[in-house]
Amino acid sequence: MQGAVLIIDDEKKLAGLLSRILSLEGYNVFQAHTAKDGLKVLNQEDIDVVLSDVKLPDINGVELVRLIKQSKPEVEVINLTAFGSIQDGVAAIKKGAFDYITKGDDNDRIIPLLAQAMEKAKAQKRDRTAHNKHVQDGKGFLAITGESESIKVAIEMARRVSRTDTTVLLQGETGTGKEVFARAIHLESPRSDKAFVAVNCSGFSQELLESELFGYKAGAFTGAIKDKKGLFDEANGGTIFLDEIGEMSLPLQAKMLRVLESRSFIKVGDTQTTSVDVRIIAATNRNLQAEAEKGNFRDDLFYRLSVFTIALPPLAERKGDIEILAAHYLREFGEKASQPHLIMTPPFVEALKAHSWKGNIRELKNVIERVAILADGHAVGPELLPAEFNSQGSQTVFDMQSIEKQHIKKVLQYTGGNKTEAARLLGIGLTTLYRKLEEYKI
Repeated sequence: MQGAVLIIDDEKKLAGLLSRILSLEGYNVFQAHTAKDGLKVLNQEDIDVVLSDVKLPDINGVELVRLIKQSKPEVEVINLTAFGSIQDGVAAIKKGAFDYITKGDDNDRIIPLLAQAMEKAKAQKRDRTAHNKHVQDGKGFLAITGESESIKVAIEMARRVSRTDTTVLLQGETGTGKEVFARAIHLESPRSDKAFVAVNCSGFSQELLESELFGYKAGAFTGAIKDKKGLFDEANGGTIFLDEIGEMSLPLQAKMLRVLESRSFIKVGDTQTTSVDVRIIAATNRNLQAEAEKGNFRDDLFYRLSVFTIALPPLAERKGDIEILAAHYLREFGEKASQPHLIMTPPFVEALKAHSWKGNIRELKNVIERVAILADGHAVGPELLPAEFNSQGSQTVFDMQSIEKQHIKKVLQYTGGNKTEAARLLGIGLTTLYRKLEEYKI
């Protein structure tokens, strides 16, 4: 077989004739006579190309292109119409259609055009299979999703510097994907077969951070009963990622400067230097230059770290990527929740785009994970979003308490009764969850 084709057309005789022609060409052909039935076939069969009429009884074929590309981006769609319209053709292409042809007038074009669309669809499926594997493995720049110009610039800069051994400083708000970029740089670098070690500098006291980074000798302090290797030792030959480096104390910054200058350090309680071959990628959500001017960060360390700086844009500046990212995470979490074919409705997408996203991609990912768990059908509407997305506030037509109760019950079911995990997914504290369980008698 040359591939699978789905014909969506309410003119059954025409669909049947076209089906026979394509079957003789070696294609595996499926038929549907409404958009709804067509989407069902797409969810059940491994379709490569869709031939869809524009005038369908339940939805416009141009809008159907958007729905198909949202849930099955690798599938190609060719729109068919009885009356050619340049306006409709442009709209279809903008929605992601492969092409737009007129019935009757363009009959000779259908077979060669289908062959081209089939070739592209199969190539995209191969690429997506490789992409999914890389994303699952956390590999390279394929793990970074987005089409906005700002993220493309950041990716290109990161790709170029990955080929070198240069120190990199990633700047951006919390949740913009700094660790994802750091991993991508490492995995695309000559050091990719060595360790990638990530440490959040704000997650330790300064004394503990020093011993974690550089290790210590037995007897260096109470409880140090044996030598301990530090994270720089663990990353030897590879890359160490220092997240939130702006939280590091000035004395520890001095020690970090020595590592950058001499590739050596002294363990806590030791008198001998330890040499390492480590690439350093640092990240911060602070303006380190301003912090240096205030005396909170060493000038010399800032200049050594900022040899190559990459600014990661906040999600609020990537409005065009919100739908792309949300669709990506909806597929990912939908599969985990045994709902692999969820489709975002236009009001849902508009609600996402209207949100401020102060937590950036991390916040979006958490919201979509919760939505995937709570969804009951294929269509995902704005009522599944957290209460702060509802601009009507207390005047909403939904009974928010009833919805919240059902949400909590579903999340608990999903987590197998694990209340700590349920509280994380709900975005509330564990104490608050217990209070709500008692309040709703769950």
